[in-house]
Amino acid sequence: MAKRRWAHRILKGLGILAILGVVGIGVLVGALWLEHRSEVTLPAPTGSFPVGRTLYDWVDETTVDALAPVRGTKRELLVWVWYPAEVPQPGVLVDDYVPARMREPAGAPIFSLLTRDVSKVHGHSMRDPRVSPREPRYPVVIMRAGASAQVVSYSTLAEDLASHGYVVVGFDAPYRTRVVVFPDGRVVKRTPENNPELYSGEQLVQCAIKLLAAWSADIGYVLDGFEQLNAADASGKFRGRLDMARVGVFGHSLGGATAAQFCSQDARCKAGIDVDGSLHGSVIQSGIHKPFMFLLSGAGDFSSGVEVRQIVADIQFVYQRLPEDGRLRVSIRGANHFTFSDDGAILKSGILRGVLHLFGVLGIDGRRQLAVTAYCVDSFFDAYLKGTPVGPPGLASPLYPEIQVID
Repeated sequence: MAKRRWAHRILKGLGILAILGVVGIGVLVGALWLEHRSEVTLPAPTGSFPVGRTLYDWVDETTVDALAPVRGTKRELLVWVWYPAEVPQPGVLVDDYVPARMREPAGAPIFSLLTRDVSKVHGHSMRDPRVSPREPRYPVVIMRAGASAQVVSYSTLAEDLASHGYVVVGFDAPYRTRVVVFPDGRVVKRTPENNPELYSGEQLVQCAIKLLAAWSADIGYVLDGFEQLNAADASGKFRGRLDMARVGVFGHSLGGATAAQFCSQDARCKAGIDVDGSLHGSVIQSGIHKPFMFLLSGAGDFSSGVEVRQIVADIQFVYQRLPEDGRLRVSIRGANHFTFSDDGAILKSGILRGVLHLFGVLGIDGRRQLAVTAYCVDSFFDAYLKGTPVGPPGLASPLYPEIQVID
């Protein structure tokens, strides 16, 4: 009889725990849903210029995309441009973060709750205004996203840099960007062969090198396109307004590796930044012979100890051969590899980020990491694309104590 009572109590207790678990899950899902549907605005740009944004769909009829699954497919890029704009005129609208016609189809509902509804995200870029007349010409900076991320998810850094007087150019490529939604409604997803997350070891290295070659070639094509716009933009917007003698390149993760590789081999790059990216390709042997900065985080790329040591050794090898008056290596205390973009710092669930912060995975607030990163990127390009420095720019600032300059 006593055993029967204890069994009944245990079953009752388990039932109560199950009910509490279901209620807890329901509360969590409800909280995620409310957060998913709440409005959010990107951090305000810190420069003095209003920011404009325009998009291009460029098809290169002379070049076959070697990474496309169908032979003979021409290279096509979705090009995003942020730029210093004139003071807003009546009727000029702040553009959607992602234009409605270019939003990707929704994924699995439960996973969608971990990311904000992009229709509720607001940036600061106006839709297709004229270029600011304040300066005759503006430096051009190419921005590459991390891995297969869409470049729009780096809008905070792009808007901030544009507000400081730069034309910032990013682009997505079919079959290697996770998903590209073109203005005409076409949706093109990355192919498994171009997904480095499916590989490890030597296969991962070979995949990275293959992607690196494609992205680097794309940068060259985009710069060619802006040379043509500068010479003869049919709309008149960028004609004569681009200083193609002052070109910078920066990127995050694999985008940072791409920046390093491109700046190593193309003389058009006058200064570059690798934001927390390991190095691949010939740059490790050939080095970089122009101003370059490595901007590093403390954690978060999930590399093994052996891989981390190799990454550090490669960066050190290239860094030591950089021009002494044009090299900088900086770490952001508490920064995480995955929160250099809007996606990691703003779009992803704040509830999830709070849990990760509680367990020490995230050291500083995502918006704070973006603010420190924007300051470093702005300062470096100001020194080497706008100034005539005799040594590395002094990035140390009491406003950003997280910055650690590494000798």
